[in-house]
Amino acid sequence: MRMSVGAGLLALSTLGMWGLAPPAAAQSVRPQVVASGLQNPWAVAFLPEGRFLVTERAGRMRVLEADGRAGTPLAGLPAIAAGGQGGLLDVVADSAFATNRTLYFCFSEPGENGRGNSTALARATLAPDGTRLQDLRVIFSQKPKFASSAHFGCRIVERRVDGKPDGTLFLTLGDRYARMADAQTLDNHHGKVVRIGKDGSVPQDNPFVGRSGALPEIWSFGHRNGQGAALASDGRLWMHEHGPQGGDEINLPVAGRNYGWPVITYGENYGGGRIGEGLTKTAGLEQPLHYWVPSIAPSGMAFLTSERYGRAWQGNLFVGSLKFNRLHRIELAPDGKVARESHLLQDVGERIRDVRQGPDGLLYVLTDSPAGRLLRLQPGT
Repeated sequence: MRMSVGAGLLALSTLGMWGLAPPAAAQSVRPQVVASGLQNPWAVAFLPEGRFLVTERAGRMRVLEADGRAGTPLAGLPAIAAGGQGGLLDVVADSAFATNRTLYFCFSEPGENGRGNSTALARATLAPDGTRLQDLRVIFSQKPKFASSAHFGCRIVERRVDGKPDGTLFLTLGDRYARMADAQTLDNHHGKVVRIGKDGSVPQDNPFVGRSGALPEIWSFGHRNGQGAALASDGRLWMHEHGPQGGDEINLPVAGRNYGWPVITYGENYGGGRIGEGLTKTAGLEQPLHYWVPSIAPSGMAFLTSERYGRAWQGNLFVGSLKFNRLHRIELAPDGKVARESHLLQDVGERIRDVRQGPDGLLYVLTDSPAGRLLRLQPGT
């Protein structure tokens, strides 16, 4: 694994390893390789002193130095059911990581005696020497376990209220593919967004707390397979989810609401044919903010809050496409609706798995392949 040190390398400033440079009037981006040789990387988080934390779906987590050098895989991970779409998936650093060194990560968790699997969320601390995880605790396990290698969802977002962390986490959960009807019932976690405390507790203001037959962790339901999620500047949760064949969606999950899958969808069965009654709308079910036909196979989602690419890009939403090997730049109208889209990184020719804004205000993407890369997107002209 190595770093490309070609033209445009970000200079260090007196602000430190994540030093800022003046805004550029970008019309495009120039991808700069930070690290390569990553095996199907799934998520990147940012650590102090310009370092990164990257998960590899096969079940490894690595610290990358600022120059792209990768350490050996961290010790102390739990058992992981790697296979198909499952494995070690999202990771985020706690907002107070500088003082508590706490991480949250989600993964496909094997059942006892190999019986099924499900998405789980764990917390741990990164040892001071950066070689292992300590104090590991699984704080949430999706119920029920089911034997499937598909639709784990698994994006984590730390919730903020009035700009401050409120001590809870959102987690997107897939419908497990063969159990898609479960997305419409509240006695399971399939096809849901859940909200839990950082200690695994259930927030008492969750919408289904105290409701008979409903799991109290559920925040919203009727989702298919959410692999991207982010908070907007106003604190609202945004997510996107894979449709079947067409019908990928952007949704804004509101507490207690039903987002329709599989009763309504703008997609169709693989190979053709309607899903259910073939409806796209019905009373009581939420419409997506935006949808794609044909599918782009979205993964990763980030709002750009910095001016590093010029003010025209500030506030834009960025979504990776696994299918078309590109990054979607989505401009939003004042009412929050999608105004227009443009495409970046087509020349890279790789599946985009994750996109994040770094502490330096630049965008970073992970490419999904057996020799995946972490790219820093420098402003272009």
